Amino acid sequence: MTTHLLYLHGFRSSPRSAKAQTVARWLAAHRPDVRFWCPQLPPSPRQAMDEVMAGIAAWPVDGMAVVGSSLGGFYATVVAERTGCRAVVLNPAVDPARDLARHIGEQTAWHDPQERFFFRPEFVDELRAMAPAALTRPERYAAVIAQGDELLDWREMHARYAGAQLRLLQGSDHGLSDFDDHLPFVLHFLNLIP
Repeated sequence: MTTHLLYLHGFRSSPRSAKAQTVARWLAAHRPDVRFWCPQLPPSPRQAMDEVMAGIAAWPVDGMAVVGSSLGGFYATVVAERTGCRAVVLNPAVDPARDLARHIGEQTAWHDPQERFFFRPEFVDELRAMAPAALTRPERYAAVIAQGDELLDWREMHARYAGAQLRLLQGSDHGLSDFDDHLPFVLHFLNLIP
């Protein structure tokens, strides 16, 4: 039974992400007993992971789970591999060190273009350093993967999460604009609904 749920947003995103908000609203309405935390992640992957691990340090491993989208899916995999908790990844970044190397420089926040941050070259090295090897227990993972993802290669995601509970979508997009349709799959895997 999940009592604590961590949600990790993607690159340039925030806790205002539509998917994070959908999960938060559902929990508030149906499972207010579940502790939900969706932190604003700093641009530095090492700092982001340090803050996340410190924030969940007191959480019960058998009662916690993590959901992550895009770069947050990569981070969720790091968390799940370090703690042994269940994880749901949504169009997860498989090799963010490679993919984000071309985004070094000033970036704008997706939900507030006035907000800017600098993605530094060393952040690519930080991503490379924390990348987990093969999944130790793929059955602890569920993945929602859109073949219509315009940013990431669905075949790479599919291969990375082989052995996980996979939900492969024929269309959709990187942001999973049809996320509401897949929420029951996520909630069921996390033991939040029967």
